[in-house]
Formats: sequence, C-alpha cells, structure tokens
Amino acid sequence: MAITKKLNKLIILSMAILFSMPAFATETDDSIANCLKAWGKHPFGNNPTYKTLATSVTVFGIGDESSDLEVTNSPSLVLVNSGVNIMGGTTMLLLNPNGWYCLRSNVNVMGGLTIKVHCKAHLASATESATVLGSNPDNKSITVMGSTEIEPVGCN
Repeated sequence: MAITKKLNKLIILSMAILFSMPAFATETDDSIANCLKAWGKHPFGNNPTYKTLATSVTVFGIGDESSDLEVTNSPSLVLVNSGVNIMGGTTMLLLNPNGWYCLRSNVNVMGGLTIKVHCKAHLASATESATVLGSNPDNKSITVMGSTEIEPVGCN
C-alpha cells in the first residue's frame, strides 16, 4: 500500500516535470547553488556562468536523451535539466573531462538509466535521491522499480 502511494506520487511528480514551463532566474539557480555546496571547493566563484542541457524525457524507450559531448579547455559548469524515464531504458552522456555536471533531478520509473560520465568530470545531484524496489547505488536520482547506474568512461 505504501509503495503504491509512493509510486503514484512519483508518477504525478514526473508528469508535473513533463508539463512545467521553464523558470528563468536572475540569481544563481538553486540547483547550481546546491551542487556548488556539495562540491565544496570549485573554480566558479560566487556568481558562476553555466550552460544548461535540455530536459530529457523517454517513455517506453522513446524520446530524447541528454548529452554533453563538448570538450572544453577549462572547467565548464553544466546544469543537467530534469530527466524523466518511464518504463524504458535511457543513457545520459556527460563526456567533457573538464565538466562539472549538476543534475537538477532525475526520475526513473520501471526502467533503466545509465549515466556515462568522463572519469575526470565532477558530478553532483542538486536534490535528494530515493529508491523504491530498485537499484540506485550512487544516489543520483529517484528510482522506482528500476535501476540507475553511473558508468565512468575515458579512464585510460
């Protein structure tokens, strides 16, 4: 019964994310502030500039996946907008070795999410994570009856 209530709440949250309008902040985004706090020491100062990856939505394995394939010569702060994966598999590619990736939130319901991140990149989650009947060892998303995995790449 409690699992059903949690699942219903997560599905409602997922739908709210799907149909919400983007918010524009004049100050540092709360998600960016949370990630900078999580990292502690970082090269971005008090008023960082950052790029934003678009929202990623996949349902039954159909939809857009997030990726950052740009390689920069200096540290690059990237806000990875919300990702929603329902009943399918999806892969997120965060491959800049100088990337500092801030995950706004990821919701994974009855599916598999793999986050491939460069070994030298930094990764933080701006929100609390939760797992219900699933696997989420890196605590980077909300996972219900599925799995979320972080896969390091470019470690040669």
